Amino acid sequence: MARSLDGLVLSPVADQAPGQVGTRTRFTYHERNGRIWAEYAGGDVVHGHLVGTRDGDGLDFRYVQLKQDGTTSSGHCLSTVTELSDGRVRLEERWEWESQEGSGTSVVEEVTG
Repeated sequence: MARSLDGLVLSPVADQAPGQVGTRTRFTYHERNGRIWAEYAGGDVVHGHLVGTRDGDGLDFRYVQLKQDGTTSSGHCLSTVTELSDGRVRLEERWEWESQEGSGTSVVEEVTG
């Protein structure tokens, strides 16, 4: 199992569609006893929160966010935690909106410095 996510800051490696999370978005993760949660903001997202569980290297969580245009959206995500050769954490994600149409994949990696 990869190391704990607690206290890590992660960011997408590529921009998603307009109005979504992107390379300027920062996720601050917390983890305790198989539970995970994070706050995120940046780019088109003013405030975002996710909550869920971790089982080994798998994350299962739901997210909700407020965008710059005042709209809200929510969805579900399954992620796999891996460790990069330089020791940073990477999440490979499969997500699906629940409040609107759409699904996809994304990759977020630990930000250092």
